[in-house]
Amino acid sequence: MFDQEPILFDLTIAENIAYGLENVPMEDIINAASKACIHQFIEQLPQGYETKVGMKGSFMSGGEKQRIAIARVLIRRPKVLLLDEATSAMDSHNEQIIQEVLEQTQTEDPSRTLLIIAHRLSTIRSCDLICVLDRGHIVESGTHTELIQRHGIYYKMHVQNNL
Repeated sequence: MFDQEPILFDLTIAENIAYGLENVPMEDIINAASKACIHQFIEQLPQGYETKVGMKGSFMSGGEKQRIAIARVLIRRPKVLLLDEATSAMDSHNEQIIQEVLEQTQTEDPSRTLLIIAHRLSTIRSCDLICVLDRGHIVESGTHTELIQRHGIYYKMHVQNNL
């Protein structure tokens, strides 16, 4: 699971990415960071992957924390991945990059199930199935195109977002 408020520990960036795993090769850590679009940022830090993030990641911005946490998830190669507002602290450019990364990881392992909880419609636009909730109940479901064609709640949210 990946939450909108990622938890980072007062450890190095490398240790945070590999947290809970043993004997992780640095190559795997770098690969996960690259996929999460945080590698270049890390490389620019004076201590690189050995940089301490501070208590709860206090030395990092919200978007940097989210990308480190995404790298932590990606290094595990989970069969089921739940993303709860995973890109909420990112600007639209970085959100798009992460979307492309998620699509690529899905292509690499088509058996992976990816569940995305999001308020930003751009986050879910390419999903195979979108379920629209209203007061805890599914009121619409389908692809982006199908939901737009129905002119229901999803369509109204889409129109509001594009104003």
